[in-house]
This record gives sequence, structure tokens and C-alpha cells, in this order.
Amino acid sequence: MSRTRGTRLLGLAAAVGLLALTVAASLAFGNRDIPLDVVFAALTDRLPGDVLHNIVWDQRLPRTFVGLLVGAALGVAGTLMQGITRNPLADPGLLGVNAGASLFVALAISVFGITSPSGYVWFAFAGAAAAAAVVYAIGAIGREGATPVKLALAGTALTAGITSIITLILISSTETTNAFRFWQVGSLASRGTGTWGLSWVLLVLLAIGLALALLSGRSLNLLAMGDDLARGLGANLGVARGVAAVSIVLLAGTATALAGPIVFVGLVVPHIIRPVIGGDYRWILVYSLFVGPALLLAADVVGRVIARPGELEAGLVVALVGAPVMIAIVRRVKLAGL
Repeated sequence: MSRTRGTRLLGLAAAVGLLALTVAASLAFGNRDIPLDVVFAALTDRLPGDVLHNIVWDQRLPRTFVGLLVGAALGVAGTLMQGITRNPLADPGLLGVNAGASLFVALAISVFGITSPSGYVWFAFAGAAAAAAVVYAIGAIGREGATPVKLALAGTALTAGITSIITLILISSTETTNAFRFWQVGSLASRGTGTWGLSWVLLVLLAIGLALALLSGRSLNLLAMGDDLARGLGANLGVARGVAAVSIVLLAGTATALAGPIVFVGLVVPHIIRPVIGGDYRWILVYSLFVGPALLLAADVVGRVIARPGELEAGLVVALVGAPVMIAIVRRVKLAGL
């Protein structure tokens, strides 16, 4: 179904507004609710001795910032994955990104004794990148190159193998299991605090990944027509998939490094957007920048509110909410071809 430019711009404005609301909620709600006027005062005129102002600046602002980065990265990475594989059920985990990151974090805990989230970051990123590279190398074997089916099969096989290795590591050490399970559930808690400097480093990788993703919009539109037609229209399939794969590694690797293996965001976001704006990937990618973080921040806020005085991790809330939403989407649109 075609969509007018005006409709798409109106929908984009709504997505930006939704994201602004979730950001405000992320700053205001938690174990201790803070009125929005106090949040605004803290952001514009911080009083160092004010407890509420300190909560906003030292806890909720870094956490919200990480949520924005992770949500945008996962949303865009999911769109890219479904575009290059032409698989409506694809998400970053399909390339083994989550499994590779998990393996390296398990090794960091068991071999090097690292137990802090800030210490996991680079291990998770290296694992995600290594796994994606292995999957792409395996998928590229043969005359046809890295076809969607071969990439999906290679990712599934590698994930199964890595999962077995992780299980062996965890059953051999209770301490490793206890430290690993907190990271594995996917959380924004304690990932933002104290990581401002680190986030700026990862921000560079994230910016490169987003730039490559936005440049891939036209290529994804051509790939959606099928390899033969895309090739006939002048698309270089190898280059197009290679650029998209690099972008996925940078985006999903950064997101997993910062918040753990959060599922469903990359899977659900493109399906939320398509009924609104159609199948043009240039628009879907732009929308994903706003819908992804809005979804993740909303899940984080819900997790903080419903489990007071404790909280549920954002990864658990996304999974609990995302599963029925995904089933509803599948039943409604019957997963029309991409």
C-alpha cells in the first residue's frame, strides 16, 4: 500500500512525540517518582545538594541515554536484518550476535574474573563482531555468495554451538553463573551510571553503524524485489549485503555490549512501522531510530513501576510484552512478503 509523503511525515512526528514522552517518563518514574517540573528544573538549573536533582543527573539521565542508544541500535539493526535476509522473523540474534557476545562475556567472567558491567563491554562487543564475521564467512562460501538462507542457517548453527559451550562454562562455576545471569537478562540498570566516558567511545561506533544503515535504504528496497531483479537494476548484491552486515555488527554489538542480549526490539520494531508507512526501507530505517528507543524506554519504565521497590529488567519486560504483540501482528498482517 502506498503512503503519501505527508502521511509519513505526520507519522514520523508522532514517533518523535512518543519518544519524547517515554524519555520524560524515564526521568520521572522509578523507585521514587519525581514531578516533571522538578525534572525540568534539575535539567536546566541543577542544585548540587538537592537529592532529587542528583537522582535525575546521576542515575536516570545516564540510564535514559543508554536506553536511547540501545533502542535505536536494536531497532535499526532489526530492520537491516529483515531487509538483507528477506526474513520477517529475523533479528540481530539471527547472525549469532547475541550468542557471540554471551560467550565472550562468560569467558571474561570465568577466565579473567571480571564481574562489573563496564568490564563486560568490550568483551561483548568483540564477541558479537567475531560471531557475525564467522557467520558471514560461512555464509559466503560457494558460488552464490552470502544468500539470505545460507546466512540464516549459518547463524542458527553457530548460535546452537555457542550455546552449548556457554552451558559447559556455566555449569562448571557457580560464581560465573551468578555474575553472568544478571548481564544475560538485558537491563539498563547500572549500565548508564559511570559509563558516560565509555558511551562516548561507543557512540562513535554507533554513529558509523547508523550512517551505514541509512545509506543502505535504497539497496534494501532493491533486495526486497529479489536478487535477479535487483541485479538487473544495477545493485551490487555483495557490496549491499556487506555494508548492511557491517552496520548490523556495529549496531547490535554496541547495543549488546551496553545492555546485554535484549531480544524482541529488533524483531518487533519493523512490524510496528510497516503498517503505518509501507515497505520503503528508507523510511522504515528513519522511523526505527525513534520507535526502537521509545519501545525500550517504555519497557524499562514499566519494569521499574510494577515491581516496586525492586524492578524488572527491561529485557524481561520487552520479552513479556513483545511476544503477544508479535503474535497479534503476525495474525493481523499474516507476515506479508518483505
